[in-house]
Amino acid sequence: MSPFRTAAITDEFSPDDLDAALDGMAAVGMTGAELRVVGRRNMIDLSNEEVDAVRAAVEAKGMEVISLASPLLKCVLPGSPPLDSRVQHDVFGSPHTFEDQPALTRRAFEIAERLGAGIIRVFSYWRTTEPEQCYPQLREALIALADQAAVRGVIIGLENEHACNVGTGAEAARFLSTIEHPALQLIWDPANASVLGETPFPDGYDQLPASRIGHVHAKDCFVKDHKPVWGAVGEMGIDWRGQIDALRRDGYRGWISLETHWTGPNNDKFEASTICGKNLQQLAG
Repeated sequence: MSPFRTAAITDEFSPDDLDAALDGMAAVGMTGAELRVVGRRNMIDLSNEEVDAVRAAVEAKGMEVISLASPLLKCVLPGSPPLDSRVQHDVFGSPHTFEDQPALTRRAFEIAERLGAGIIRVFSYWRTTEPEQCYPQLREALIALADQAAVRGVIIGLENEHACNVGTGAEAARFLSTIEHPALQLIWDPANASVLGETPFPDGYDQLPASRIGHVHAKDCFVKDHKPVWGAVGEMGIDWRGQIDALRRDGYRGWISLETHWTGPNNDKFEASTICGKNLQQLAG
């Protein structure tokens, strides 16, 4: 059995120093880079010259850009039910509105092309007290994005995000059943699902169509009252050994990308991500 390829969202190692982040990722055996924040700025806000420099830095380390972790559809959907106050709404330097989405979409596709990224990560609007009331408009938005992605030869990756309307495996399965589009796949994040009270593996995962999983995010936590306590991957509440074995059994051939969130034993994200990266390499091997 060949090991899964591993990557990380670079700012989980360092939001300030891309080269330091890439060195730390390479040191634990990662070969892919997922880009969200560089120099404490969201990728969507960088100039063409800055985007080109980011790609060059990644490739200079012998790594490849696999995904643009964009903030698309991470906003309030106008006319939707009240927001779910139980969850925290993290913007990662990109506090955009619904009205900003057309311009953000154009820029995300431009940046993904310049980066050579095969995936553009998107969301499902900020979570409301009645998520499924948002699904018709979300479906329209994602079909439009997927149609554009198909023309450009990239994938739209819908991340199940606990702060958004598609948060669990069960919700992702229900929503994906309404869209059959080859350019729309799921970014499966078991820890996000757990924040909403789901047992992501095996319960959430077993409801998902395995063929629709295009990318996987790895982080780990325990959850109490919808509040996650982040920790080292493989040492908290997610059955990562079982999850990775199931992905291999079901024919998954994509990347597993670290999204640490944990600040580590010494409040040092680089150290925390190094610990998690080493654990992930062992699990993915």
